[in-house]
Formats: sequence, C-alpha cells, structure tokens
Amino acid sequence: MRTNLRKIQKKRVFSEELRKQAVKKYEKGEMTVLELSKYYEVTYQSIYNWIYKYSKFQKKSIQIVEMSMSSTSKIKVLEAKIKELEHAVGVKQINIDFLEEMINLAKEEYDIDIKKNYSTPQSINSEKRKKN
Repeated sequence: MRTNLRKIQKKRVFSEELRKQAVKKYEKGEMTVLELSKYYEVTYQSIYNWIYKYSKFQKKSIQIVEMSMSSTSKIKVLEAKIKELEHAVGVKQINIDFLEEMINLAKEEYDIDIKKNYSTPQSINSEKRKKN
C-alpha cells in the first residue's frame, strides 16, 4: 500500500523585536539585504517587507535599490585611497625639496647653474648644428 508522502513545511515566525533588529542592521549598513536573508534563512522579499514595515526611512512607495557595495564600505575604501594619495604627494614633495637643495648646492659649491636661464646665449656648437 502506497501512502501519500508530503514534505512538511515548517513555518517560522520571527518576533517583531528580531525583525526590527534586522532592519537596524540594514539601516546602519552592517549587512545587506542578501546577507540578512542568508543569515536569517528567509527570502530577500521577506527582508524587504520587514524594511518597509519597520524602517524609519524606507516606505512602501519608495523603491529600495541596493548597490553591490554598501555606502559605508565605499567611504572606507575612498578614505584609504585618500590617505594613500596624500602619502604619495608627501613623498613627491620631499623629492622635489631634495632636488632643489641639490641644485642650490651645485650652484654655490661648484658654480654650476643647472636651472635653465633664457637670457644666456647659445653655445657655439649648437649654432653650427642649426646651419647644417
């Protein structure tokens, strides 16, 4: 005799406090909708419903568009990039100061003028090359 076998669906009910806690994590940027749905093992649509219901900022008439990177992680990446660029500019400025000091020392110690002066006449060899 064959019996009808059906999979028993478990219906889980989440407390209102847990839902609000999940929405707070989303609003703070700690977790994305996809991360929340995996964490609580519910569909992402359920998470969106929680957001529409409990969020202070998101209402049903406003569509939520989530980027691949959350805004807080973007800010952290951009701040790191700024710090890296500021360091590079600082290193370049040190190099410029060093080279300017070397030019000044060459002029003082060896009487060599490395900086280009536009008022000085051209050398004799350069005039011969122009004529050829």
